[in-house]
Amino acid sequence: MTQYRNPHPTADIIIETTLQDGRSGIILIKRKFPPYGWALPGGFVDYGESMEAAAIREAKEETSLDIQLKYQLHTYSDPKRDPRKHTVTTVYVATATGTPEAKDDALEIGVYALDEIDFPLAFDHRQIIDDYLAHKTFFL
Repeated sequence: MTQYRNPHPTADIIIETTLQDGRSGIILIKRKFPPYGWALPGGFVDYGESMEAAAIREAKEETSLDIQLKYQLHTYSDPKRDPRKHTVTTVYVATATGTPEAKDDALEIGVYALDEIDFPLAFDHRQIIDDYLAHKTFFL
């Protein structure tokens, strides 16, 4: 009998917020588990869960923030985007207020102005942020 293999769905979130000095920024987490590095909050979709619900849940689990989804940015499906296995992620842009705290599988958390993110990111999150910037620029 043929065994089918399917990619694993994930949701990632670009959480827009305000830095202490009033500039706009986004939240990144430092991953506690491999693959290590800084990344957008996000994670695997549970069986029976919608992509949107997964995004909201993952944001809460990793940042302790309640978010409001604004729109879906894009879906990324390169089989090499996650070194562990083939994943397909849908990326959402959201807003939140409050002070983020690193929770669950987030070792650290940071709020960064987009021009400050000049360091390597996990997965394909650099490409996602670049696409987000291009989208923002296009619609200004």
